[in-house]
Amino acid sequence: MDVALAINRRYAAKSFDPKKKMSGETMEVILSALQNCPSSVNIQPWHFIVADTQSGKRRVAKATENFPFNTPRVMDASLVVVFASRIIADERFLDAILAKEAQDGRYAKPEFKQNVKLIRQRFLGIHRAAGDEAEWLARQVYLNIGFVLMAAAALGADAVPLEGVDLSVLDKEFGLADKGYRALAAVAFGYRKNDDFNAKLPKSRLAREVVFSKA
Repeated sequence: MDVALAINRRYAAKSFDPKKKMSGETMEVILSALQNCPSSVNIQPWHFIVADTQSGKRRVAKATENFPFNTPRVMDASLVVVFASRIIADERFLDAILAKEAQDGRYAKPEFKQNVKLIRQRFLGIHRAAGDEAEWLARQVYLNIGFVLMAAAALGADAVPLEGVDLSVLDKEFGLADKGYRALAAVAFGYRKNDDFNAKLPKSRLAREVVFSKA
């Protein structure tokens, strides 16, 4: 993989070619990226609604009624993913993470498992005391969005994050609150149309002397 090429090729696709579909193998790699993204203390506070059929995409598109420019991006994409974050990381959720880590062989000794539990609780305690637990959990999900955008670029696919969606509609449509989650955004994946204006525009980023400082 040419990382530099992928970085420079990536852009926010404004229109997808509905006739060019992602392969099952490509979709599988994207799902793997979603599942394997890093998060603080491996808390993994995300849930994904995966829409890869027209009926599934129509459900997501209900949230674009007030953002009609995003409707064709949802409907023409090969895959649309709704990103949701846990509202709180309760004990049941934390115990499930520990159990899965133990099952996957991450703890050579029982005390290692207990240490991780205490560390995770400490981080949560800091954010609960600050009153920003939900926002801290959401930040982990935004890490995931960036992670999977890079994965898509490395695969030669295109993507666009969609915050122009009605999150309350997505919450209701997929019963997210009942599962302990809230919608944050959606990302559409596919392949750009030849006439996508944004693909032809040069990238514009602040200069390095503005965004970097030497330590």
